[in-house]
Amino acid sequence: MSKKSKIFLSGVVEGFYGRPWTMSQRKELFRREQKWGLNAYLYAPKDDYKHRMYWRDLYSLEEAEQLMMLISAAKEHNVEFIYALSPGLDITFSNPKEVAALKRKLRQVCEFGCRSFALLFDDIETEMCASDKEAFSSFAEAQVSVTNEVFLHLDEPHTFLFCPTDYCAAFCSPSVPLSAYLKTVGEKLHAGIDVLWTGPKVVSQDISVASIDEVSAVLRRPPVIWDNIHANDYDPQRLFLGPFKNRPTELIPKLRGVLTNPNCEFEPNFVAIHTLATWCKSSYAHKDVPMDGDDGSDYNPHDALQLALTDWLVEFSRANQPDGSGARGSKRDEEEPMQTDGYEPGPKDNPLYTAEPLTLADLTLLAELFYLPYEHGPTALVMLQELHWLRSDLESEKGEEWRRRAEKFDDMCGAVVRMFNRLSNVPNRIILYDLYNYICDIKSGVTMAKAYVKTLGGRTPHPALALSDDPEPWGFRGALSGEFQRMLPSHGNRDLFRSPPATRVYTIRPCTPKDQPEVMKIFKEMQTETQQKVELVGDRLVEGHVTPTQNCSLILDDASGVCGYVFALSDAKTAMTKAQSVSNALFTSCLYEAPPSEKHTVL
Repeated sequence: MSKKSKIFLSGVVEGFYGRPWTMSQRKELFRREQKWGLNAYLYAPKDDYKHRMYWRDLYSLEEAEQLMMLISAAKEHNVEFIYALSPGLDITFSNPKEVAALKRKLRQVCEFGCRSFALLFDDIETEMCASDKEAFSSFAEAQVSVTNEVFLHLDEPHTFLFCPTDYCAAFCSPSVPLSAYLKTVGEKLHAGIDVLWTGPKVVSQDISVASIDEVSAVLRRPPVIWDNIHANDYDPQRLFLGPFKNRPTELIPKLRGVLTNPNCEFEPNFVAIHTLATWCKSSYAHKDVPMDGDDGSDYNPHDALQLALTDWLVEFSRANQPDGSGARGSKRDEEEPMQTDGYEPGPKDNPLYTAEPLTLADLTLLAELFYLPYEHGPTALVMLQELHWLRSDLESEKGEEWRRRAEKFDDMCGAVVRMFNRLSNVPNRIILYDLYNYICDIKSGVTMAKAYVKTLGGRTPHPALALSDDPEPWGFRGALSGEFQRMLPSHGNRDLFRSPPATRVYTIRPCTPKDQPEVMKIFKEMQTETQQKVELVGDRLVEGHVTPTQNCSLILDDASGVCGYVFALSDAKTAMTKAQSVSNALFTSCLYEAPPSEKHTVL
């Protein structure tokens, strides 16, 4: 079959590290893909031990039955099931027995009804063993040789994917066009095999048309994007509910396909997959060459997000329990209060609790609190900006404005808590349990921030939320991982900066004499802004009257140049005493050595 006849692959990679999805979740994924117009699923869960660590082992009868059912379910929903194997951890490419084991494993999966495959060589060591060094001139040649042999052994399947070890631009040395590894792949990999690519980085903020043109030229074929923009397996505190974004639809005719490798938790991927499907339906999906005047602007991330959230809201209302009770489409009796003993409160008693229904506004807020790796959603950004202003402008003369903005921040925190409460009462408990740790954490975070603002305003928060030197465990975050993070240089902790990470990149370096004019400029600006009238120890460090301790003079650069500095003393008292002695000596010298006519000037 010719390459032009291949369909544009669009769908999902189950390729994250962590607990794989269940069989029922995968079948639900196929149902959603068919409904939304997606057509592919790449089976590559890193912690399926027979996919990666024990790739040589054949599947047992029970495992084989499960895989056959899964492949059959994919076919029923017109989803192309692509089975991937990751032998790169320990394969000896030059050993015929190893290649035979690879063929035997994939041939077994063929017998299950699978017709599409992938070999993945991502996240592995690049040093070849002695035998492979003798047989191949490079690591790329070893991989390509085995991949080509397996491809031909399987009778050139319609879809066969290859994931290179250098699978993003950041890994290519010295660059994508000059990469010897990619050049070998492009020249020697069989033309019927497609190549997976994650973009400029492992988790790419943007994927441009120019970057795809660049890698396509080296690979001699359009890549299939393995998109990690919604992946969260690298940080257990992150969840990404923002839309598929920063991938122009002009990319579509230049790609072989796009597969999203999303959050580890299955249910929260509703947004990621739904918005990808909307992106794939853009006008560019139906033409090889864009028409004149067509800029691909028919895809709008905000509109795509709202469309996804509207559909997701329906799913939340479906009664669904982890134990299987409450099948799809059934209803819980949420119309009446969940009281079974006929209790009726008196006129002075507390009213019965009635759960408020989840709203689209709640889900929009949820998505904006857990947006994308490189940016916060609009509401989250406003909350950060407001809290920063309330902290820094407390002593300003704008007392009324401070109180007004404190009330606004309090209302925003209250909306987060209400969203948490409504989510906690949704009939679909399966979705809730995938979200619960995240929404519980953000609720706790904003509650602490709300209490802090009350303290700044002279009000007394609940004792459990009061900031103190001996806080309760819920009063701080991070555990050991957080402790390590706070001890690293600031470039290792992007959350130190109020602005979203995508807006500025900082560099910390030693101070040099050439930096003095810029340091003095910043110093004078800060003195003017703060109306400082008293000389501080730090002032003498900046002005050069006192020498900082060795390795304790640092400059902070951004794209515009010097934007901050740090000068420090390990022993301020001794340094200041010494500086004062020098200053007194200089003053006395002036008194005794100056001409009589100029003594009044010195005095």
